[in-house]
Amino acid sequence: MDLHEKIRTLPTRPGVYLYKNAEDEVIYVGKAKNLRARVRSYLLEASQANAKTGSLMREAVDVDYIMVDNEHEALALENNLIKQRKPRFNILLRDDKTYPYVKLTLGDRYPKVFVTRRLRKDGGAYYGPYFPGNLAYRIAELIHRSFLLPSCKVDLRRYYPRPCLQYYIKRCLGPCVEGLTTPEAYREAVRDAQMFLEGRGADLESSLQQRMEEAALAEQFELAAKYRDLLVTISQLQEKQRIASADDDDADVFGYHYENSMLAVNLFHMRGGKIVDRREFFWEELQELVLQEADPEDESGAAPASTAAPFEAGAFFAALLKQLYIDQQYVPRMVYLPVEFADRPALAALLAERSGHRVEIAVPVRGDRRSLVDLAGTNAKQSYDQRFRVMKPTQKAIQESLQDILMLPELPKRIECFDISHIQGAETVASMVVWEDGDMKKSDYRKFQIKTVEGVDDFASMREVVTRRYRRVIEEQRTMPSLILIDGGLGQLHSAAQALEELGLTTQPLASIAKREEIIYLYGQEDEPIVLERRSPVLHLIQRVRDESHRFAISYHRKRREMRDRDSELLNIPGVGARTRTRLIEHFGSLRSVRQADLVALTSVVPQKTAEAIYAHFHVEEVAAEPFPILTTEH
Repeated sequence: MDLHEKIRTLPTRPGVYLYKNAEDEVIYVGKAKNLRARVRSYLLEASQANAKTGSLMREAVDVDYIMVDNEHEALALENNLIKQRKPRFNILLRDDKTYPYVKLTLGDRYPKVFVTRRLRKDGGAYYGPYFPGNLAYRIAELIHRSFLLPSCKVDLRRYYPRPCLQYYIKRCLGPCVEGLTTPEAYREAVRDAQMFLEGRGADLESSLQQRMEEAALAEQFELAAKYRDLLVTISQLQEKQRIASADDDDADVFGYHYENSMLAVNLFHMRGGKIVDRREFFWEELQELVLQEADPEDESGAAPASTAAPFEAGAFFAALLKQLYIDQQYVPRMVYLPVEFADRPALAALLAERSGHRVEIAVPVRGDRRSLVDLAGTNAKQSYDQRFRVMKPTQKAIQESLQDILMLPELPKRIECFDISHIQGAETVASMVVWEDGDMKKSDYRKFQIKTVEGVDDFASMREVVTRRYRRVIEEQRTMPSLILIDGGLGQLHSAAQALEELGLTTQPLASIAKREEIIYLYGQEDEPIVLERRSPVLHLIQRVRDESHRFAISYHRKRREMRDRDSELLNIPGVGARTRTRLIEHFGSLRSVRQADLVALTSVVPQKTAEAIYAHFHVEEVAAEPFPILTTEH
């Protein structure tokens, strides 16, 4: 059955349709109130020379469909299939990062506190999202400082001989070492952290007050003082929350700028009546994407009027909002858009149903709300210029983006990058280069000879170098870098992590960038590699640091190889030992000069016999070309 015949057999019920190409790949996913009418409309649009739909229909050879009961189910299913299949004719949210959550790993024997951007069904408790992103890190830091729950990568299913630095600076109860804490004390800290994260301030204050009084009666004054300080902290946070809740409801505000088939979108997050953060999105080559906004209500096959527009902003925002908000734990009560779209009421109802509160998606036309939308549009124009008109972003903007993408607890000021270099295991060396405040700091570069590893073992070599570097940093009480970057894949990353763990540096930010694929792996979240756009200034920064590390390692390896070759060649000459070789190099300056020296010059440095051996070694052809003496016979 060909495509046209199959379309005529489609049902007239709501559902989702999937166009496929000759390789059986899904190239477009859409939803419809009436499957047959919706899918058949593509044939008419293609026949009317609609460029976008024509491109789709030239590739499509088959169509599948899934029926659902109502439009809400169709919206949700369409969103899930787009995220799973990533069809190339659909609008895809390529920058699909979410704002951070604080995660409490309740399924572990000793729960930890992490900052994460991914929600998983793994038995953990997630709190958030937090705006701006660094608020999650401040909350996690408060939990470390106040409740002493760790966020390290150490496996707490077994015990270790000694705790890490976090225990000694009183940021952790030390569950990694037997006897430092008790299960009861740890459970109490977890319960306090839960009440704090859940906003149960009154319950937490009551519990802390009771424990403080009991500790005072038992004359455990240090413990009572700890509870007193916690009470003060919780009370201050509760006061801030009461002030914030008196302001306006939360809202998200969108603006966009489209030009030359390229699009920039800005999203303002308003919380408590104030703009607390901004998010940017970019798309290129939009001319091939199919933007379908309206579902035909009948079977006439008439194409929607929006297909004549050069850029269908309404259809674009319909696709964007589905991917942004469906399946998210938090959805603001208000979403302000610059344009109308057909699915707006249905999407608002679905989001309200899933979030448990009323959600309004509005298109303001006047007043303060419209001014906010216009402001977002102005910022989107600036974002467009910076991305597509090759305007160099500020250094601080790049640092902020790097902090956000790699989930760093603070603005990155210093990056130390390592690389291993060898040729078939010979003369293995390593390099460390330093990026600091926007520039490569060559005075801090370091090079390493691998001392404990034999043969080809990049992983062991990386472990040795990282251990040597940061053991010295600890001994000299210097500051750790904002980020340690490894040139390599997961193997090198885990080797570096093992070295840091053995030194007790369990919270040090660590990442690697794999060659060729340009995939960034963040330690602790290796199953979610980061793939940045090729135009991304953050990717360019990481590549710059990585390439400099590789260059420095190669140059050092080449120098070591030259030294090895130089040494071996001179030492192969009879009568030349280590001291003679050193004397020759110091006098002539290089092996090349030794090779070019005549017999007289060589004799001034070494004995006659040795000089003749050296000269003969480097002038074999000349010596061989000399004629033998003529023997004469007397008669």
